[in-house]
Amino acid sequence: MGVAADELTRLGRYPLIVVDEVGYIPFEPEAANLFFQFISGRYERASVIVTSNKPFGRWGEVFGDDTVAAAMIDRLVHQAEVISLRGDSFRMRGRDPGRVPPAEANGND
Repeated sequence: MGVAADELTRLGRYPLIVVDEVGYIPFEPEAANLFFQFISGRYERASVIVTSNKPFGRWGEVFGDDTVAAAMIDRLVHQAEVISLRGDSFRMRGRDPGRVPPAEANGND
């Protein structure tokens, strides 16, 4: 058994895993394969919460393969609650995104 397989087995022991920001950067092919194995291994066995800024229709771009993305989405959404949030980022609430911070505020003197 390799290191990746050992890690997938270890992660399988947790009742819930949260994976945040899927799609923020594209997956390399090996990482996409491991993530698919992770999701498949937890399918109908343990819970996963996944957050993403990408709609499911663009996950093929994230994982580099539309077929792998579709199979992963199929497993994730089966018997799942999908919550789609719309609107401005919570982190940006109350901020002016067009305002440039003064030099002393960002450490550039």
